[in-house]
Amino acid sequence: MKNSKLSSESFFNFTVLEKKPTYTLGKKERLKSRKAIDQLFTTGKSFSLFPFKVIYKKEETKSVTSTGKEFLKAAFSVSKRNFKKAVFRNRIKRVMRDAYRLQKVELQQQLQQSNKSLSVFILYVSTELPEYKIVVSKMDTLLKRLQKIANEETVSHT
Repeated sequence: MKNSKLSSESFFNFTVLEKKPTYTLGKKERLKSRKAIDQLFTTGKSFSLFPFKVIYKKEETKSVTSTGKEFLKAAFSVSKRNFKKAVFRNRIKRVMRDAYRLQKVELQQQLQQSNKSLSVFILYVSTELPEYKIVVSKMDTLLKRLQKIANEETVSHT
């Protein structure tokens, strides 16, 4: 122990840590502005993928930022009509956010490369409490469909 020298290179390799994608859903990645949400509902496009309804709006980004977090913003909602108790609504939203958080990286990178931004509002429309596995598989399909939509629009404009 006395003779061993620890160099900064052998102890931590920070370049490896920087390349890993982050699976977070921070403040900058959430769609919270009432004005932005109203604009999304009035001018956005939508599609349904049971048990979700997705409303989205795609825009050009004027400046390229260092992080991809500003390129994709999302909001989640569950109808009070279908689930009277807040406990159930909050649980469904938590499961939806978790499934989205773990699978959004590819879409985020695609938007960052094409210099586009996407606002997404995901509504849960079913009347039954979902299982986690079902939400994860449907969210995967939903995000792949959003990737296709983002890719089609980029190809058609160029």
